[in-house]
Amino acid sequence: MTMILPNLICLEDYGGSWDEYLSALHACFTKDFIDSTPSFQGKRLGLKKHPIIQGKEATFWHFISEGDIEAERTPNLRRCERLSWIRPIIEGHPHESIKLWIEFRGSEERIHLCYGEWEYLVVLVDRGDYIIPWTAFHIEHNHSKRKFERKYKAYQAKIAS
Repeated sequence: MTMILPNLICLEDYGGSWDEYLSALHACFTKDFIDSTPSFQGKRLGLKKHPIIQGKEATFWHFISEGDIEAERTPNLRRCERLSWIRPIIEGHPHESIKLWIEFRGSEERIHLCYGEWEYLVVLVDRGDYIIPWTAFHIEHNHSKRKFERKYKAYQAKIAS
């Protein structure tokens, strides 16, 4: 059974006004991650708050934009549209629509939750007592889908042995 996610939040729904859209996106983020206490597998979710850009938390910007340099990240509409999917995916695991695998970047444990048929990826960082939702994005390219599928299968093989 497929997991039902909230509708996309589209720029067109705000008359194409970026300022109104950004406010609506941040209101969704605030509702899901600041005004309540989400968790993953019994651990509370924290946020990466700094740097604060335009009065908004770093985690928020990582959810809706892309780029390697914090101050130069650019909004990505596919990320923006799916902002309301992040919490349901995090709290919905385990579910047959969500594939999980863990990777290490240095000593940092990164938990990957992939929704659907390699459609959308949420990345969490385990900090011991709490978990930080790090980023989330729509997987657009087939080569990326194949790469994530290989990583998932390798992880599954590793934990099965």
